[in-house]
Amino acid sequence: MIIVYTTCRDEAEARRIAASLLKERLVACANIFPIRSLYRWRGKLCDEAERAMLLKTQSSLWEAVRRRIKELHSYDLPCIERIAARGSGEFERWVRGETRPARAKTRREGVRRRGGPRRGPGGV
Repeated sequence: MIIVYTTCRDEAEARRIAASLLKERLVACANIFPIRSLYRWRGKLCDEAERAMLLKTQSSLWEAVRRRIKELHSYDLPCIERIAARGSGEFERWVRGETRPARAKTRREGVRRRGGPRRGPGGV
């Protein structure tokens, strides 16, 4: 399990991004809270009110979540950070159940398939 941390310009943007990620089952949960960010941008010191988000998801979905946030975000260079996390077993099962599994790459996307379908013991 991972937590994805990102900041947004305001509440409306944070809610819009969170709603899209939840609807697409890329994340199981989004926490939004107000923050004050001080940073240097293009040679200028900035002091801005923003919204931070903590997004809970499967580590296998990191790239899909990162790409989707970047597509939806208003910033030229959004903060999108991956944080390794360990939750209780029940919580991690819930996160897995509420997010879609990462789609395997197909041959067309550059991954060559080998062998037949995987089977369990006894050929099942």
